[in-house]
Amino acid sequence: MLNVLFAGSMKDWPDYEPALTRALSEAGITAQIALPDAIAPEAVDYIVYAPSGPVSDFTPFTRARAVLSLWAGVERVVGNPTLTQPLCRMVDEGLERGMVEWVTGQVLRAHLGLDRYGEPQDGRWDPVVPPLAPERSVVLLGLGVLGAACAGMLATLGFRVTGWSRTPKTIPGVDCLSGPEGLHAALSRGEILVTILPNTPETENLLNAETLAMLPRGAVILNPGRGTLIDDAALLAALDAGQVGQATLDVFRTEPLPSGHPYWIHPRVTVTPHIAAATRPLSAARVVAENIRRAEAGAPLLHLVDRARGY
Repeated sequence: MLNVLFAGSMKDWPDYEPALTRALSEAGITAQIALPDAIAPEAVDYIVYAPSGPVSDFTPFTRARAVLSLWAGVERVVGNPTLTQPLCRMVDEGLERGMVEWVTGQVLRAHLGLDRYGEPQDGRWDPVVPPLAPERSVVLLGLGVLGAACAGMLATLGFRVTGWSRTPKTIPGVDCLSGPEGLHAALSRGEILVTILPNTPETENLLNAETLAMLPRGAVILNPGRGTLIDDAALLAALDAGQVGQATLDVFRTEPLPSGHPYWIHPRVTVTPHIAAATRPLSAARVVAENIRRAEAGAPLLHLVDRARGY
């Protein structure tokens, strides 16, 4: 029997315990799932992990064969010097679908100009007919699993979609650019700009005063990726100057976003509380179970983190 440690947030245990039990059983894996105070570290075979959980020192887990993260982002653990076990990030159907739905909804909101009808209208009949999707350019920075899924959906709706990534990618219906020169070209098309990049030294403050100035004037920014991608002061200045017309932000450097932060009261900023790509226990548990099945069979792990890249 395998010993699987749940090292996530205790508030999530009531949801994950039955989900993991079911998923492991369906995968044909005989295992017990335990909390940290119920099992000796040296007896643990696999660690189901979240940064919000109780484990920060992986040294005692001498038998553990993999650390299976419940979060898509691994920036809070990938540099941990005590972590010598293979680390897998979470990519699952529920998380991907949630991101696609959030991005698609926010792009359509910006494209159709729906915010104007949420303001007090004072009896004014003021029809503004939006362009059709083929007349609108949408740019996605980041073409990993989530970014590629969003780009594909937006292309299906007819938008002129450009994607940018560090290395070359190919996605049907999407003009894929890469490298520094590709970034400049992509930004120049970004009537609606979506950022779905990981948090790495190369991506920190990628949207700054210089790069924001490359966008078409009045561009809309949607950030469901990482809060560190944006220089907050530069974005606020670009919003005040009209260079950026509106920003909808789902992720922030500090979460929850402090109550006194300027984003809360800025008239052209919408804050959503990190809901774009939540991990769903049922679908996440199936990914965890599949990775344990693979490890036991000697097969490659899914979504294995490249420590050098940081994701």
